[in-house]
Amino acid sequence: MHRYQILIEYVGTNFIGWQIQSKGKSIQKLIQTKLSKLLKEKILLIGSGRTDSGVHAIEQSAHFECKKEIQNIDKFLKSVNHFVNDTSVSIINIKKRNINFHARFSAKQRIYKYIIFNRLSRPSLEKGRGWHIIKELDVTLMKEGAKKLLGTNDFSAFRSSSCNAKSPIRTMKSIKIKSIKGRIEIQFKSQSFLQQQVRSMVGCLKYLAEKKWDLKKFDYVFKSKKRILCAPPAPAEGLFLEKVIY
Repeated sequence: MHRYQILIEYVGTNFIGWQIQSKGKSIQKLIQTKLSKLLKEKILLIGSGRTDSGVHAIEQSAHFECKKEIQNIDKFLKSVNHFVNDTSVSIINIKKRNINFHARFSAKQRIYKYIIFNRLSRPSLEKGRGWHIIKELDVTLMKEGAKKLLGTNDFSAFRSSSCNAKSPIRTMKSIKIKSIKGRIEIQFKSQSFLQQQVRSMVGCLKYLAEKKWDLKKFDYVFKSKKRILCAPPAPAEGLFLEKVIY
């Protein structure tokens, strides 16, 4: 058997998410079906992790196995992209990998990015690619709140009730926040994330930045481990899986 890693870019707006489900259009199913047709065998595509409905990817990572070696990678890449041409999905790269490589379990870090448009007017060029917030946000307060999330902690307060992870403990390696002309980018780096963790953290940082909460309340909610106290999660359209590091 031959194992290959593929890197995928997609707009998640019209998908139910990465993972195949009983109903609806998923990115995993779309690519898996096209690969099976091209390679003339049943292909199982394994992603680095799930992205929820509406979440985008700048560089999702996945792998698959096939019986025959792909002789011309560039030609194969063009063929796959031809089949997904009108779906808002692009295969950026295909790499031959060692049989021990696993898109999910070999990952050392995952990077997610959340985009906020903090301005009066709605975005047009980047419609559906960020959270539009009119009320002015205090980015300095946001950065102070982000510091409290760093390190190894119990992130139960930011965990979806449908999350099936065995443990709520995660290690947040870094959170970087930058703001340029009303565009706020928040980058989160960790080995793994709980379901809806990033969007829930952004929702709480937003409450802090618009001064609905102070730092004491933000810290209290985080340490309470109670999902019910969490601010409403940020919408999916602002979230991007930026990169998976191996």
